[in-house]
Amino acid sequence: MNLGELVSALSEFAPPALAESWDNVGLLVEPSPPHVVNTLFLTNDLTEEVMEEAVQKKAELILSYHPPIFTPLKRVTCGTWKERLVVRALEHRIGIYSPHTAYDAVPHGVNNWLAKGLGACTSVPLHPSTAPSYPTEGPHRVEFCADSTEQLETLLSKIKDIQGISSVTTLPARVEGEEQTRVSLNCSQKALLEVVALLSENSSLYHKTEILLLQKPLLPHTGMGRLCTMSEPVSLLTIIERIKSHLKLPHVRLAVGKGKTLESPVEKVCLCAGSGSSVLKGMKADLYLTGEMSHHAVLDAVADGISVILCEHSNTERGFLSELRDALATHLQNKINIIVSEKDRDPLQVV
Repeated sequence: MNLGELVSALSEFAPPALAESWDNVGLLVEPSPPHVVNTLFLTNDLTEEVMEEAVQKKAELILSYHPPIFTPLKRVTCGTWKERLVVRALEHRIGIYSPHTAYDAVPHGVNNWLAKGLGACTSVPLHPSTAPSYPTEGPHRVEFCADSTEQLETLLSKIKDIQGISSVTTLPARVEGEEQTRVSLNCSQKALLEVVALLSENSSLYHKTEILLLQKPLLPHTGMGRLCTMSEPVSLLTIIERIKSHLKLPHVRLAVGKGKTLESPVEKVCLCAGSGSSVLKGMKADLYLTGEMSHHAVLDAVADGISVILCEHSNTERGFLSELRDALATHLQNKINIIVSEKDRDPLQVV
């Protein structure tokens, strides 16, 4: 499959626009075209050991959940390990693609996979995603009434000359017993300033003007984190054992909420794959489940009677790769070979 076609298909699977604004997602390293991809290599973290594995497996594209290039590179040398990744990738004509938080947001992504470890439950995003674009052109709507036809025609001719104006409509309206014309238009932020300046030239029009900020519609089942409601409450101890089994971990870290015990019932769980402090903060639940949280965030949760389970950052993400392999195989109609790294692992271990 051509690299461009594959990147388009990956973007359809999880649109990069769903990623957090601070993230660095999409195609990060691109070999010179033409570049055909026969083998797609999946990893959670792209380390030098994993890169060597991808080279040995003759992969043409690496999909690394975490972006190996996050902060800007000022040079590409062999001086640092991340620069060496780019050097190795280009030397062996291997592209690098990262979805990161786009995979956190989608309904078929990392957080929904993590929620499967709880047992039977329903889940909704803690922070719903919005559509990439507004339902109409322009994020602002301006509405005003005019009672003079000649005045209105002159005004509309000037408005239509402004760049960034769309959907100009006029409707008859009755205001305080007088027949008038109501004008509605959508515009960009820049155009809004010009429209307001134009309307302010006529005080009677200006004082009848309404400006609405259009909201992007929410996307169902899409967003950061998940609030999971158990079908039947179970003990904290039972949840711990389920999570350890799902993540294939011998141990997890646990902070028991104030007034709670291992036998306390758990009905609502807030979870976030990876680092969950900012996503989970202030959420009401019996339990927080994530990879890592700051010390003080854990203390805050415990003081509120919320237990916390920490599994280390990438342990809450890596198991998704097997599910991703199967989902992408279907999405790509089995046109390419998809393999999961065997060298990828969390850098922390219990000793």
